[in-house]
Amino acid sequence: MRPILESEQEFICNIQAPCFQSLSPEEVELVRASKTQVLFRKGDHLSKQGAFASYALFVINGLAVQYIEGEHSKNYNLRIIQPGEFVGLSAVFNKNTFNYSSVAITDCQVYLVEKAAIVTVVQQNGAFGFNLIKRYCEQNSNLFDNLRHLLFKQMHGRIANALLYIDELKGANPSVFQLLSRKDLADFAAISTESCVKLLKSFEKDGFIELLEKDIVVINHSGLTEISKKG
Repeated sequence: MRPILESEQEFICNIQAPCFQSLSPEEVELVRASKTQVLFRKGDHLSKQGAFASYALFVINGLAVQYIEGEHSKNYNLRIIQPGEFVGLSAVFNKNTFNYSSVAITDCQVYLVEKAAIVTVVQQNGAFGFNLIKRYCEQNSNLFDNLRHLLFKQMHGRIANALLYIDELKGANPSVFQLLSRKDLADFAAISTESCVKLLKSFEKDGFIELLEKDIVVINHSGLTEISKKG
């Protein structure tokens, strides 16, 4: 991670994201004065589970994986963080620590916004606060979906669901599968890397996907959806 100075070409002056459009000029200035623009290189941690958080992060560009760290180096991937999303909002309104980790899978340009500034704007601006609540509720809904998949689906259903989820991101990020290792994919389904590799080969043999080195092409969406539903 390194700060991006205003004199650098990569510096982004204006906050163009839709969630900031409802701010008044005074509130925009408050956020601008309370933020630092930084660059996370691929492989850098945007947040670390259990670490103290004095700020929330807003992703300007790039992709990161959000995950829960378990014991014995076991992780469970929750989602892929895309541009225009916040990281660490729970540390603003609840704990003072991050409750999950996130790691950049591409270079990521990010705003670090002080927690106090976000709280002040939420208290003053109902539209901005509503937007944050909506985003938070969507993430909670996704967490419940992930929990349901883990509790009630077998390995075939979990990996099929992971493939469909990542494939949905291909429109905006054509190389998304190539950014993920087989272990990353396995961690989306909470299975071992070995089981993931075997299932991918099985799905390819059955005509659901095509494996092109690191890339994966879904060629039978309806078939994978059926496997995901039945679990």
